[in-house]
Amino acid sequence: MKRQRYRRPPRWSTPLVLIHDLHLLRRFVRLRRGVFSLLSRLRVSENTLMAVLAVGIGFVAGLCNYAFRSCIDFFRWLIIDNGGRLTGYSPDTWDVNRLWAIAFPVIGAAFMLPFFIRYKEDMAFGFPRFLERVNLRGGRLPLRLMFTRGISSALTIGSGGSAGQEGPIAQIGGTAGSVVGHLLGMPEERLKVLIGCGVSGGVAATFNAPLAGVFFAHEIVLLSSFELSSFTSIVISSGMATVVSRAMYGDIPAFDVPAYQLVHPLELALYAMLGIVCGCLAALFITGYGKARAFFDQLRVNPLWKPLLGGFLAGCVGVLLPQVQGNGYGFIEKAVGNDAGWLLVTLLIVGKIVATCVTLGSGLPGGTFAPSLFIGSVTGMSFGFLANILFPLHTATPGAYALVGMGAFLASVTHAPMTGIFLLFEITGSYKVIIPIMLACAIGTAVARHFRKDGIDTADLAARGIDLRAGREQRVLARIPVRGVMMHDAEVLPESLTIRQFLRRAHTPRQHTFPLVNSGGGLTGVVTIHDFLGVAFEPDILDKVPLREMATADVITVTGNESLADALGKMELSPFDELPVVDPGPGGRVIGILSRREAIAAYNRAIVERTFRA
Repeated sequence: MKRQRYRRPPRWSTPLVLIHDLHLLRRFVRLRRGVFSLLSRLRVSENTLMAVLAVGIGFVAGLCNYAFRSCIDFFRWLIIDNGGRLTGYSPDTWDVNRLWAIAFPVIGAAFMLPFFIRYKEDMAFGFPRFLERVNLRGGRLPLRLMFTRGISSALTIGSGGSAGQEGPIAQIGGTAGSVVGHLLGMPEERLKVLIGCGVSGGVAATFNAPLAGVFFAHEIVLLSSFELSSFTSIVISSGMATVVSRAMYGDIPAFDVPAYQLVHPLELALYAMLGIVCGCLAALFITGYGKARAFFDQLRVNPLWKPLLGGFLAGCVGVLLPQVQGNGYGFIEKAVGNDAGWLLVTLLIVGKIVATCVTLGSGLPGGTFAPSLFIGSVTGMSFGFLANILFPLHTATPGAYALVGMGAFLASVTHAPMTGIFLLFEITGSYKVIIPIMLACAIGTAVARHFRKDGIDTADLAARGIDLRAGREQRVLARIPVRGVMMHDAEVLPESLTIRQFLRRAHTPRQHTFPLVNSGGGLTGVVTIHDFLGVAFEPDILDKVPLREMATADVITVTGNESLADALGKMELSPFDELPVVDPGPGGRVIGILSRREAIAAYNRAIVERTFRA
């Protein structure tokens, strides 16, 4: 295949809204044109340019991860550590000072109120809306989102709210990729790949797990198959972000886990049962999260009170179970290391679900990734205790079940089994965990999908009638006009024509539906080939019955200016697979026929063109 040189984008392709000074804007446009002209002269291919950009975006995502985690540590030190020293609060001591756990998330929410007032749109920009913007709205994200979402999410986690950092860092990295693509005037498909580079880089840097970052970007954000053109760039970005993270924190996994050991082959049946349990709990978590969001949305109070109320409720849970505060990474290590009791981890299943639902449901920013890992670990450990009681000689430690439970619950909640499998593989670094985690993730995801069609990241969109995968198809169809697809040489028949005359004239093999018109050219009905199957061999009526006697008068029509999306929607309401195309002007003159077959062929051509263009 001939290599593609990078083509300079048209000057109208990118409104550089980030540059407000006209003089600077002109200088930037000239600079950008010069860069693309140089790339063209050097015969730099598009794929080479994308690889170079992926390195840069991965580097930025790695630095953003370091800055974000530093912000979380700073706010935790500022609110919880200093607050504990001033008030005598300690999560390990049962006294009256323990009630201060309620105040810390409320203080964090109060610090966020200026953001809710000044950047209301950004604060409502959760991960579902991020997915909608990337997949359905062109993927253009404002630069300020990196700061507003990052600081506010760090406040939520650092002050003790039950939320995760992976969703926000994915948004931060994705925004970095969007800004780079925006400034360079990238087409939409390339822009989405750059967003995927930022997302994979952020997640990979968080867990020191490059493969998990790649699959997270593809399965959860881009919702795409693994095309080589996008897969290569995303892999490069993920690897680069991991290198930056390891330079900052060292080559250590996100969790310090003991070596995994499969004690007995029959233990796989227990892991399959754990997958079923995780799938059922995941469906419950998704439902509870949706109900919590609906509760806060319907609450008739000032919107600024809602995050304060969410922080208060999360703090109430934190009084009883302080382990649910923040991202919970510390307790996850205790669970996989067998350093917790059965009663505590069982209570934490409910406690973490409730704390996460009220935190995020109230509008406090944060992610569901870390809470899912937490819930999965305590679920797996609780299950492991029971397994050890029932089968003491054939089961591993409860920590091993906590480890597999992490991946199974994450896969079930997000409906992304590959992400769960590879995350656990990279955390453990052991091939021995592959079969148990594959089994548990696959079964858990299937069970969760049985009860909940959508994962936790898309359930909110589904409640609003938005299907990301179907939406992308609609966008392609909406760009194709009926005029460019219809059969222009369609045969239009006078309504007074007899059946014999029709049989002599109907010689168009591609056409099965025939519009009928009156003397003025107006559409009066349609007849199909199937209408004549019962009368074609009745010679007595061939010359006596006009076509209008056999026609369907109630006809759905489309115009040439309509899109294929609208036309196919009308076709679903019609008994015919071909619709007359009429002139939108007075009289409704028939100008062609649109068939379902030709519409689908046009859609397939558009998809192929977009793939090669990307």
